[in-house]
This record gives sequence, structure tokens and C-alpha cells, in this order.
Amino acid sequence: MAGFLLFAAAVLSIVGVASDRGVITELSWFVWALGILLLIRRTLHRRKYGTPELLSAAAAAGDARAMRSLAMVAKLRDDYDEAERLLRRGVDVGDVESMWEMGRLVEHRDGLQASEPWFRMAAERGHFSAKRFFRPGHALNMDGSNPL
Repeated sequence: MAGFLLFAAAVLSIVGVASDRGVITELSWFVWALGILLLIRRTLHRRKYGTPELLSAAAAAGDARAMRSLAMVAKLRDDYDEAERLLRRGVDVGDVESMWEMGRLVEHRDGLQASEPWFRMAAERGHFSAKRFFRPGHALNMDGSNPL
């Protein structure tokens, strides 16, 4: 959304200056400010967990994003059991990204066919990449008989 607003502000600025219309130029300043504020908000939101301790505390409190982040760290350390435990907790609270990552973990360990239920679960809840697996001719729907 912030990117769209900044693009719209740029267009409005150019149109306002080119047409010498003060109202459009003033509107562009408002849209610039709104876009920048949304960009700042998004940046601050991404830095939600400043330290590993805060990340662990958030995961213990049930924050699905924190659980998924810790699961990815565990996966990088080849601690697949811990990664699976954390991802399953994320799936239990309905986190679609945890469903996708669980599918990727199972695919890595046991192959694509074993991961199909996890990818299907994510796809049914709107995960874009997971939905692609079930298109006719793609990985989990090669012959078109396994639709979503």
C-alpha cells in the first residue's frame, strides 16, 4: 500500500507541476506524507522482536510469526524436530505461512508426495505459492486429477 501511495504521489506531483494546478500539487503532498507514514509504520512493525529473548517470549506467548521465525532458525541449524514442533504450534493457531513452511520441511525430509496435505492446507487458505502446486500440470497435479 505504501508503495502504491508513493507512486501515486509521484504521478500527482508531475501532473500538478505540468498543468500548473495548485490543488493537484497540494494533494500530492498529502499523498506523499501518507505514503511515507505507512512506510515508516511497516518498517517499525518488521522490527517487532528486537532481541532473541523478545522473540522467544513472543513465541511462548503464542505469536505465530515468532514461532515460525524460531522454526526457521532451528531448520537452519538442522534441528528438524524443533522446527516441526514450532511449525505445528503455528499451524494449530491457523498461521498459513506455518502450513507452507511445514510442507517445505516435510518435502525436504520425506519428499513431495508426503508434503501434499500441508501444501493443500495452505493452498485452501489462500497461500499463493501453495495454490500453484495444484494447477493442472504442476507438481501436485500433473495429470489434472488432483484439483484444489
